[in-house]
Amino acid sequence: MGTQYYVYIGVIYVFVFLFGACVGSFLNVCIYRLPKEESLIKRNSHCMTCGEPIKRRDLIPIISWCILRGKCRSCGARISPRYTVVELLNALCWLFVAWRMDVLLNPAKFLLTALLFSALIVVFFMDWDTQLISNYVVIFIAVIAVVQIILFHGEYDVTIKSHIIGAFAVSLPLLIIELASKGRAMGRGDVYLMAAAGLFLGLQNILVALFIGLITGSIAGLIIKYRTEKSVFAFGPWLSLGIAAAAVYGNELAELYMKFTGLDEILAG
Repeated sequence: MGTQYYVYIGVIYVFVFLFGACVGSFLNVCIYRLPKEESLIKRNSHCMTCGEPIKRRDLIPIISWCILRGKCRSCGARISPRYTVVELLNALCWLFVAWRMDVLLNPAKFLLTALLFSALIVVFFMDWDTQLISNYVVIFIAVIAVVQIILFHGEYDVTIKSHIIGAFAVSLPLLIIELASKGRAMGRGDVYLMAAAGLFLGLQNILVALFIGLITGSIAGLIIKYRTEKSVFAFGPWLSLGIAAAAVYGNELAELYMKFTGLDEILAG
């Protein structure tokens, strides 16, 4: 491959990073306003301390926070660095997905997976803050799942049967746990999240997502209980990590598990 190709792919990656950062800025709005059921578009961004609308020149993702040194231009109040963390995280996730999915060969697959990552970032921080998962985010994941099935049916191991079964394979047992425990062991938002994610990932990968979510969630739960002596914590962030990992490495992780447990040899006879 010549120099021209690497320049071209470099420009594409820069554009993906910048666009991902812009989307990350919108994710901050979603994380803050959705739990309060506020409009995402009617009210301009403003300082949480003085209420002054943020000027357009101060809305540049990542850069504006650095220029202002994390303070409001109007009142000097401290601006949480998490806004910039979310923007940078989404930009890096989009960049990673662009590399993993080969954005030049599979632009549609890249875009759908990148949008899934963005939705999971909203779930992660919203559930962490409020222990709530917005139905709007779950519906969004379900919509891009349907789009994926329509576009790639028969490709990338995407089949209608697998993805419909995936929507129920994990969410139905979690619903039973949620009902039996009356919401103490599992929230209804977690059930809906795994249903939508199962529709996107399919049967095999939603099982991978659940496995990773349970492992990371259990470890996080032990740490949280040790530090705060509280047994109740948000499970959505850890399910989100599992979904994200399964979306890009699901097949590899499933094969690794099969080899590690010897199931591949058993199934092969």
